[in-house]
Amino acid sequence: MDIAALSIIKKQVQLKQDVGIAVLRKAMGTAEQGGGLVNQMLDKAAEGKAAVLSGLSYLGNNIDRLV
Repeated sequence: MDIAALSIIKKQVQLKQDVGIAVLRKAMGTAEQGGGLVNQMLDKAAEGKAAVLSGLSYLGNNIDRLV
């Protein structure tokens, strides 16, 4: 193999690695955004549950027991 062919192969391998890294970074960014949205939804759900339970303050105050 000559020097020119080795140089071309090296550049192709480097390009494939660079593209792979760029795609991985994009996927990681998308996953991070999705995770942030899930956290926001869970926070909103917890707020809604707390609001419902605060309106039902009489629940859990009495215990029924059978003797």
